[in-house]
Amino acid sequence: MIRVPLRAFLGFVAGAISVLVFQQGVFALLHAAGQIALAPYPTHPVPPFGLPAIASLCFWGGVWGALYAEAQPRLALPRWATGLCVGLVATLFGWFVIAPLKGLPAAAGWHMAGILRGLALNLAWGLGVSLIQPLLSPRAPLHA
Repeated sequence: MIRVPLRAFLGFVAGAISVLVFQQGVFALLHAAGQIALAPYPTHPVPPFGLPAIASLCFWGGVWGALYAEAQPRLALPRWATGLCVGLVATLFGWFVIAPLKGLPAAAGWHMAGILRGLALNLAWGLGVSLIQPLLSPRAPLHA
């Protein structure tokens, strides 16, 4: 079993990669289908530091990925299911904690299109973390 700091770091890296590949991949599909006006890999600056939005998304995806990496070994569900669960938890946290803090309506204002977009993006991210994280974990050495 790998130590906590390494597991958290690898979870962070998996979360950031999942944002770039899985979440933004779904973002690109939704953009191509005309469901999201903003193009994938958004570069507009976001508060408080004015960093590109994609950097913020990768950072927060990494934070959630680190939390996932710490919790996953204790969960009895298959890895893909735990990934979907962390994506759902991140979605709910965004809707009911982050959005009100930013002065935005909870749950995308209860508009079904916004709800489905948020779920699609974050569930794809969670599934991605569950697939990427074990690929980054060290393997037991092979004995000759």
